[in-house]
Amino acid sequence: MKINHLTSAEETLMRLFWKLESFYLKDIMEQHPEPKPHQNTVSTYLKILVEKGYLSTEKEGRIFKYNVLVPLKDYRNFLLKELLHHFFNNSGKEILQSLILENLISEEDLKDFNLTIEIPPAKSKEPHFEYVNEILNPKKDKKKDKNKKKKKKKD
Repeated sequence: MKINHLTSAEETLMRLFWKLESFYLKDIMEQHPEPKPHQNTVSTYLKILVEKGYLSTEKEGRIFKYNVLVPLKDYRNFLLKELLHHFFNNSGKEILQSLILENLISEEDLKDFNLTIEIPPAKSKEPHFEYVNEILNPKKDKKKDKNKKKKKKKD
């Protein structure tokens, strides 16, 4: 399934739709936070989101029931891949380094992945890393290292 980009307004509505999963126009109007958009505006966005493949419709009498077709998880993965491709040279290592250096990953988050980080003193803005598991510093294959040492000894 191809996922298309959403505008900011479409994304805002989709956040509400992802919570509802299945809904009618009246549900959106009731649950949309203030200031509520005009019903015609919401109808236009619903039509666009159906065309983009994010929603499907079922006619029930004179009204439509809408269902989410693109799960939030799929959209998040799409955005992450776009970010990775356009700003991090398709490198997971680069994006992870950036998240760590900008302190967007907490020490607790790192522990969940068996990663540890030394929290910098309050004065310093740059974190000092004690150890960041194999994601940033992959261990070399010990067998390859031994083979290289043996070759050097023979020469």
